[in-house]
Amino acid sequence: MGKATREAYGDALKEAGSLYQDIIVLDADLSKSTKTNVFQKAYPERHFNAGIAEQNLMGVAAGLAAAGKIPFASTFAMFATGRAYEQVRNSICYPKLNVKIAATHAGLTVGEDGATHQANEDIALMRAIPNMTVIVPADAAETRQAVLWAAQYKGPVYLRLGRAGVDDIFGDDYTFEHGKAVQIVQGTDVTLIATGIMVGPAVKAAEELKQQGISARVLNIHTIKPIDKAAIIKAAQDTGAIVTCEEHNIIGGLGSAVAEVLVENHPALMERVGVLDTFGESGTPNALVAKYQLTAVDIVKAAQKVLSRKK
Repeated sequence: MGKATREAYGDALKEAGSLYQDIIVLDADLSKSTKTNVFQKAYPERHFNAGIAEQNLMGVAAGLAAAGKIPFASTFAMFATGRAYEQVRNSICYPKLNVKIAATHAGLTVGEDGATHQANEDIALMRAIPNMTVIVPADAAETRQAVLWAAQYKGPVYLRLGRAGVDDIFGDDYTFEHGKAVQIVQGTDVTLIATGIMVGPAVKAAEELKQQGISARVLNIHTIKPIDKAAIIKAAQDTGAIVTCEEHNIIGGLGSAVAEVLVENHPALMERVGVLDTFGESGTPNALVAKYQLTAVDIVKAAQKVLSRKK
């Protein structure tokens, strides 16, 4: 198990701070958890604690962006997208201000904090807002690249980050391309389209399917919006069967985004692996992932199901 994406975010933020003097980091009294304390130690004069006041946090970030700064606003995903939704929508995205919202502790793998802190709706909320770019890195290497990309991009960005460690997918030579899917495994029978922490399990599922004589393609969709329509359409054309994999409600997230592309361009058989429109509960990340059917085994079952429909 590799580094958590929130930890990689802290390191990348410090690196970006050395490259861009206009970066200002805001936090909601959670700097140790969001890992912005790494930036704080290096650049204390550019780090501000807004307190447990996320709506104000986003308003301040908007003001800083309007003044020409590059604010990174960090808090837990539940609060960034839930408590501060109106400010994100009206103060940041409506005027298309250059604010980066780096939200940690997303999804079920927040773990013991329970349903109130497990944001399984945040992708849906953020991708529905005009002008917002939504990025969900798969591992530490991709997180670093995504943060550095976001620092130089002009416009609102939502970065979804996790609490728990994740599988290392990419090496130091990896290059992040905004809006471009990454094909990790070649395959001709079925395509597993994954995002975030589900990319690792999708790769494992492809290995298991190979043992069963099934050729599974694996696509990493790190940019949920704008999504790589061309890669999805090609996968549907080549394999005719799609399985989406996400640590998010199956309503409104990656699965919905992929389904929209398919139904408008090249309809294909599809199954969705994700949170089945329910709230989570308190538990260890591994126990929750198993209970809510987000494992490699569950992806294999979904692939088998969609292939049975294909026949």
